[in-house]
Amino acid sequence: MRADPREFELVAPGDLRSVLTLMDREPGIWTPIAGGTDLMVLYSAGKLLARKLVSIWNLPELRDIEVLSHEIRIGAGCTYSGLREHETVRRELPLLATAASWTGGIANQNRGTLGGNIVNASPAADSLPALLVYEATLVLVSARGEREVPYVQFHRGYKDHALRAGELIRTIRIPRRYSGYFSYTRKVGARRAQAISKVSIAALAKVENRTITDARIALGSVAPVPLRLTETEKTLIGRWTDPGLGEIAAQTIAAQIRPIDDIRSSASYRSAVAANLVAEFLTGLCREVIGK
Repeated sequence: MRADPREFELVAPGDLRSVLTLMDREPGIWTPIAGGTDLMVLYSAGKLLARKLVSIWNLPELRDIEVLSHEIRIGAGCTYSGLREHETVRRELPLLATAASWTGGIANQNRGTLGGNIVNASPAADSLPALLVYEATLVLVSARGEREVPYVQFHRGYKDHALRAGELIRTIRIPRRYSGYFSYTRKVGARRAQAISKVSIAALAKVENRTITDARIALGSVAPVPLRLTETEKTLIGRWTDPGLGEIAAQTIAAQIRPIDDIRSSASYRSAVAANLVAEFLTGLCREVIGK
């Protein structure tokens, strides 16, 4: 059943302060909408529960990408196209730029925002594993001020997050410290484009004298929230890069992930693919090191 537009109200104050004032005055009443790539799907299907929407689309306070000496600050309203096309993001945060290129088609990439992808809180969202391995920090803002939350603490369960009533994500902060890291990312879906992931991975590793000194691995679609494989990372740090790394890592993966059976895939398939993706990452890392 399609929605009746007469049942909805949309306001567009035009600046962030006015949006926050409105949300503070009537907490829990107004739902922010930016690109609308998720909310409008629910609206079209007659499943959008929110009846009062406040537009945060194209607010200048949320759109900028600021490159500082020590970090990159990405406005929550930055689109996937904005991420994909930004030179510094492409060069220093390739996992995030690649994830932005996976999200829907060009029309969706022109409208969908990084903040929206985070707040939608789907474990299958394309950008979230990259944010985990880059150890992003979220700057949350309300009429009462700002607070910061490490991204790894933001998701509390399926479609559940740490935003309080009246809060928005203002900025995503990512440190500029990944020069010299080997990076790997892949999305496994039903098609090469415009598909929800069955399993996805974002991974980084740093090697010195053929020894792994840092490893970061995150998976999507294998648990209620995007998941950092901390136990697998611990088994890798300090190890010599050799072809047996994949087998070592595989022994720890099963205990960390909690895949489900759904219409896109089975739990057993997701478990097998997750192990294969980690092995592929480590195989590529070894080839990179040995080839130098």
